[in-house]
Amino acid sequence: MKGSRIVAELTERSITSGNFVFTPTSIEGVMAVDVKTYGDRRGYFMETYRRAAGIDAEFVQDNQSSSSQGVLRGLHFQIAHPQAKLVRVIRGTVFDVAVDLRVGSPTWGKWEGIVLSEENHRQFFVPRGFAH
Repeated sequence: MKGSRIVAELTERSITSGNFVFTPTSIEGVMAVDVKTYGDRRGYFMETYRRAAGIDAEFVQDNQSSSSQGVLRGLHFQIAHPQAKLVRVIRGTVFDVAVDLRVGSPTWGKWEGIVLSEENHRQFFVPRGFAH
């Protein structure tokens, strides 16, 4: 796999919109999402979220999974019906990775990694055509 960098800090390319800060990575379409959180669990509207980030994906499925400490999960992707993914961690800490599998893409085979945790409330948007 071609190397990449770990997404760690906000950059001058970060875009702030309302309660969201979207930080693009070196791979077009992959971004870290920092969300302002509220102790009383107020939510936000997905359409506002998508519009603010310029995300062209409709979230039609919501999955939640759980792993024990020290678990290494494999990369997943869909060939026939590729899906975009929005990943977050509600308990613990995860190092998540997205690998560009888009044939002909200038960043094919490159990856981005990010630490997601219950403390940083960061999210990771992974577009269609990526393993994650």
